[in-house]
Amino acid sequence: MKITIESTQQIVVVKTPSGSVEGRIWEGKTESGIYVQCVVTRIAAPTTENLEQFDRELRECRPLEVLEVFPLRMVL
Repeated sequence: MKITIESTQQIVVVKTPSGSVEGRIWEGKTESGIYVQCVVTRIAAPTTENLEQFDRELRECRPLEVLEVFPLRMVL
């Protein structure tokens, strides 16, 4: 499966057995057009890439459209 996602402004706290971690909500679609939401807790790029550009792009985000609750079964 391939998905295309965009960052939103919403930050959520995901509780894990070892503590809590913050994650940003990303929204997008699968190749077949199914709407998806992801909680991204970590993201990185190789040091061989232009990290200044990566940091600028990472700060860009669009407003959240929908989402109030993530069912626990959706959290890995």
